[in-house]
Amino acid sequence: MAKKRRRKSAQRAPTGAKAKGDIGRSTKQAKLIALLERAEGATITEMVKATGWLPHTVRGAMSGALKKRLGLAVTSVKEERGRVYHIGKVRSAA
Repeated sequence: MAKKRRRKSAQRAPTGAKAKGDIGRSTKQAKLIALLERAEGATITEMVKATGWLPHTVRGAMSGALKKRLGLAVTSVKEERGRVYHIGKVRSAA
């Protein structure tokens, strides 16, 4: 039976900033977190514009990366401008 070949990218050791987990990077996930940490929170539409992702990708990132992987408490409230998402505190609709 023939051995499966691994891709070269999987064989390379990480180098530079990626190896150190560069925290100061400006990633789409970091943009998402910054939007959600604002006092006014963020709607799906605002997050789509900021990241360039599709709405289902934004929702998936909130559920998978932010809630499950990072353990952040993402909450949502229905407001005049639509459903608004926040990180952390639960806000009542006024």
